Amino acid sequence: MNIHKDARLTPQGRLLMVRRIEEGNWTVVAAAEAVGLSVRRACHWLGRYRTGGERMLQDRSSVPARYRASVPAARVGEIERLRRERLSGPQIARRLAMPRSTMGVVLRRLGLGRLKVLDAPPPAIRYERARPGELIHIDTKKLGRIDGIGHRITGDRRGQSSKRGTGWEALHVAIDDASRLAYTEVLPDEKKASACAFMARALDWFTRHGVQVERVMSDNGSAYRSRDFRSLLAQTGLRHIRTRPYTPRTNGKAERFIQTSLREWTYAEPYRSSRERIEAMPGWMDTYNLTRPHSAHKGIPPFTRLNNLLGNDG
Repeated sequence: MNIHKDARLTPQGRLLMVRRIEEGNWTVVAAAEAVGLSVRRACHWLGRYRTGGERMLQDRSSVPARYRASVPAARVGEIERLRRERLSGPQIARRLAMPRSTMGVVLRRLGLGRLKVLDAPPPAIRYERARPGELIHIDTKKLGRIDGIGHRITGDRRGQSSKRGTGWEALHVAIDDASRLAYTEVLPDEKKASACAFMARALDWFTRHGVQVERVMSDNGSAYRSRDFRSLLAQTGLRHIRTRPYTPRTNGKAERFIQTSLREWTYAEPYRSSRERIEAMPGWMDTYNLTRPHSAHKGIPPFTRLNNLLGNDG
C-alpha cells in the first residue's frame, strides 16, 4: 500500500515508537518527540497497536466502506419527468419517498439541478444536405450607400448631416447548403424585379459550376412571395421553401454567410464610394469560394468541397 506523502512514519517507524513505550518504558511524550510526532498522534498509534497489534499500524484504505446504492433507471426517468413539470427537489423527494440528498445527486447528474435550466431555449437542430444543389439558401441585406469615408474611420463628423439622403442598396446572396458555394450581387433594392433577376443569374451561375438546383429556401419577404418569383421557380421546376415567420435561424446558412461577408468584405476596408465597395466584391468572393478555409468542412474551401461531392478530380 502506498504511504501518504505527508506521513511522518512508516509502519516500521510506528512499531519502533510503540515498542519503546510498551517495552522500553519510554514515556509517550519522549517517544513522540524522538520520532517527530505530536503527543496526540503518538497516542493514536499506541491505541491502534493495543487494539489489534502490528497489523493495526498499517495505513487503512481510503475506499469507502459503503457505497450509495444506485438509483434504478426507471426511478431516474420518473424524477426527470416530475422535474420537467417544474417540481422542486424536496417536492419530488417527498412524492417518491426518497432522501433529499439522493434527489439532489440525481438532479445534478441529469443537468437539472436548477429550475432555470428548463427555461433555456432548445438546442438548434443543425442539418446539411447531401448533394450540391439539393437546397440553395437565398437572402438579402440592406447596405448604406457610401459617399466618402465616414466618421467612424476619420473621427470627423463635419458634413455628416448632408449625407443622410445617400440611400440604400441591397446585397443579394445565394449559397449551396451542401458545399457552401456562394454567389452574390449588389443591386439597387430588394424588390421583386431585382430578386427575380438575381435568382435567374444565380441559377445560371450554379449550373455552369455543375450544381443542379432542386430547391430554394427564402424568408417571407414580399419579393419572394410575389407572383413573379413564384412563376420563375415554376418555370425552372424548382421547389420553393419559405422559413417559418420570425425564425431567421431556419435560413441560418444564408444569415451566417451574410455576417461573414459584412465582416470580411463590406466593412473590412475604408471604401470611398459604393462603387469601390462593389468592385472589391469579386475578389472577396473568389477568396471565399476558392481558398478561404470553411470551418463547417474542416477547413476545406467551398469549391474543393463541391468537387469532392461531385466526384471531380480537380
